[in-house]
Amino acid sequence: MLTINVGVLLAVIVFFRLRRRTEARSRLDEKMTVVIVLALGIVLAPTPVGQGVMGILGQLTSGVTQASR
Repeated sequence: MLTINVGVLLAVIVFFRLRRRTEARSRLDEKMTVVIVLALGIVLAPTPVGQGVMGILGQLTSGVTQASR
């Protein structure tokens, strides 16, 4: 039996969609990419990897905020 991790599948789709040239994209194509990236974020958020990324981004934003004061 073959199982596919939805997060990995979405990450591969995002990777190949973002490799395309920007000039070749239509508005519908850009909207679809945004929807896929949001779905990837929703899938990854509750996982340990998602929590680690959230922690790193939180530290980065707090550092930028403190540096701007």
